[in-house]
Amino acid sequence: MSEAAPSRSSPESESPVKLGGRIARQFRRLADAGELGLVAYITAGDPSLEASEKIVLAAADAGADVIELGVPFSDPVADGPTIQRASERALRSGTTLKGVIELVRSLRGRTDVPFVLFSYFNPILQMGLEKFAEAAAAAGADGVLVTDLTPEEATDYRAVMHRHNLDTIFLAAPTSTDARLAKIAEFTSGFLYLISRTGVTGAREALPEDLPSLARRVRQFTKLPLAVGFGISQPAHVSILGGIANAAVVGSALVAEIDKAPTPDAAAVAVADRIKVLKRAAREGISRRSASPESPAGGR
Repeated sequence: MSEAAPSRSSPESESPVKLGGRIARQFRRLADAGELGLVAYITAGDPSLEASEKIVLAAADAGADVIELGVPFSDPVADGPTIQRASERALRSGTTLKGVIELVRSLRGRTDVPFVLFSYFNPILQMGLEKFAEAAAAAGADGVLVTDLTPEEATDYRAVMHRHNLDTIFLAAPTSTDARLAKIAEFTSGFLYLISRTGVTGAREALPEDLPSLARRVRQFTKLPLAVGFGISQPAHVSILGGIANAAVVGSALVAEIDKAPTPDAAAVAVADRIKVLKRAAREGISRRSASPESPAGGR
């Protein structure tokens, strides 16, 4: 059966963006500054929830614009070895989804940085959609990204999350057809996460040559901010991305700093130092962009 031709949606027909929410406000601020955003991924509970609190606060102070808190899972099939090992360490320390939500609650009283809960679907399903959404929203989370949930299976999930004012962030990939990109855009709010390459997470030496054309293709279907991840680890990557996307997502490079640090305090310092270097590239490199009202960086 052939797929129906996708329609190019207008901003008015796209999924709703919480214009007063922290994620939307942050991307509007970045657009006004003509600045590429930096989304930092940290595996919650690696090596402990107490350590994660220090690391996350250090990341926010260093300039991370959005922080993704990874919920550890026993079978993280979309992740490379660096984040797999982090999940194993977090699970050994007793980290649960409930514990991650409590971490958000503790952090929210100390920082206004937007938090995205980054999880596989199984832990959320085990807790229950309604219970999870209510708890996450009450704790101060701003959005949810479920790596293994497709738009076709996400109707109930999306309705529950939006009812609790949580943005639903979906992944688009180089292999996504135009029809799927249209569906992903329809179900996404906050920002759209564009996977830069096929395969699992992990630092890479260079960005894919076809990334600019991929980003242009995705832009046909959404005016939401576009965040590019998988393989982003160097200042040069961030500088180049400024002409392509609205934010860079850095994960494995930060998790690797935590892995090799001898203490939680040292891990916090190392993560902060790495973020400062990457954020400097976002502010000073090719990433300087027009902040005109029509710019898609505005998240409208």
